[in-house]
Amino acid sequence: MTKHTLHITNGTSLTNYLEKENYEGELLTWHEMLSEGPTEKEIDTASFFEKRKAFLESVYDAEYDILKVQSEIKKTNNVNDYKEVVLWFEYDLFCHINLIAAISLLKQKGIRIPMYLVCSGRVENEKGLKGLAELTSRQLNNHYQNKIELSIDDIATAQKAWRIYCENDHNLLLPLITRPSNFKYLSNCLKAHVKRFPDTRSGLSTLEYNILKLIKEHNVKSRRHLVGYVLHYQGYYGFGDMQIVRLINELELFYTETENALTLNRDGHLALEHQKNFRKILDCNFVFGGVNKRDFQFDKKANKLIKNTVYAN
Repeated sequence: MTKHTLHITNGTSLTNYLEKENYEGELLTWHEMLSEGPTEKEIDTASFFEKRKAFLESVYDAEYDILKVQSEIKKTNNVNDYKEVVLWFEYDLFCHINLIAAISLLKQKGIRIPMYLVCSGRVENEKGLKGLAELTSRQLNNHYQNKIELSIDDIATAQKAWRIYCENDHNLLLPLITRPSNFKYLSNCLKAHVKRFPDTRSGLSTLEYNILKLIKEHNVKSRRHLVGYVLHYQGYYGFGDMQIVRLINELELFYTETENALTLNRDGHLALEHQKNFRKILDCNFVFGGVNKRDFQFDKKANKLIKNTVYAN
């Protein structure tokens, strides 16, 4: 085989960037957003693809081309024909769920060759966190030259995280927050993940709470304007436009919308002040991997998820 390296990228933008920069090797684009919706431990199966298609088309009205996704994943079928695999993923939760899935897929394919990670985030002499496609050509090459070879323990951590994510008790992810690994941002991502469940005080997730806070603290002119704020201030979530739009639309009971502004209403202020729990009013029937958002609340004091007995079987 002339192509010694299999590059697995986090999306089309980065794939195009690597092609433009003439990185040698086979390019596999990861066409998924596994941070939302149901998943299965075994990835390359008909049931996995059908489950993902049903979710994305029903929730986002987004076309899910199974053949397109499968055609990329098929590049891992003979993974040991390569000399190495390089995983290009970023610092955020969106990327990290895809990352642990990609590693698990490679293990399911019986990989025996080295795996390397190129992960962007904080960049020297730069403000904020940077995505891979945002790096300059020199910065990108520097990241590549300093790629990290994943150890047996790293790979085991990723596999464990993926198994737990696909199951129904995400409290089991908490010990991984303090587990040493070469995944520099995994701890932050797991902390962000458990805070996606309704807070015991307001019934809002941390990101939902922060969206209302942005409305309160900024002169927000429209939902579209708010999307820009949330994309900029979302921290370790890494969500795209359509995910942010969904959240903003679901929160409309907390703000008043006029031609020129969004302003918090009474319920919005009560939620921010933790004066009322709105969990039962909000539609919390939403799946993360193997668990439904409605089945748990996040207890800030206990720093863990609490089972909702109202939904217990």
